[in-house]
Amino acid sequence: MTMQEARIPAAQGDMNRPSGVAQYLSPVVHDLTALHVNAKQAHWHVRGMNFVGVHEFLDVIVENAQNATDTVAERIVALGLPIDARITTVAARATNPELSHGFQQAKVTVREMVAQLDATLETVYRAIEGLENVDPVSQDIAIAVAQQLDKDRWFLSSHFAEA
Repeated sequence: MTMQEARIPAAQGDMNRPSGVAQYLSPVVHDLTALHVNAKQAHWHVRGMNFVGVHEFLDVIVENAQNATDTVAERIVALGLPIDARITTVAARATNPELSHGFQQAKVTVREMVAQLDATLETVYRAIEGLENVDPVSQDIAIAVAQQLDKDRWFLSSHFAEA
């Protein structure tokens, strides 16, 4: 077989599956991208009590969000569709609330980052629900993302939780 004759086989299964997956996972990519950018912003500007713990854990959130973004985006691309995660697109479509400008006390930072995680989790849980009958593999990816975000939320909120 010559190079010209080489053919890539068509995707198998329901041909609507890729667009269904992209419908639910693209918003997850947008919110996760906003989450890791905002977590880094918060990381640079946290001050006060529990500084070291909050500062260092925000880097964990950044890393987890970046890894999840890559996994989710690559799932869309693996199914043959592009993902638009340019910063202007993310800014226009992400559901994450705006962070306060400048330096913030750790309690404010934690409260605002928990709100970031909550917004992202809401999007992820919508994807989990929507993907149930579309693509179980993509749903499993969203479930794994939710599991990590739930854990990150717990660890972060525990910095100031009262018994």
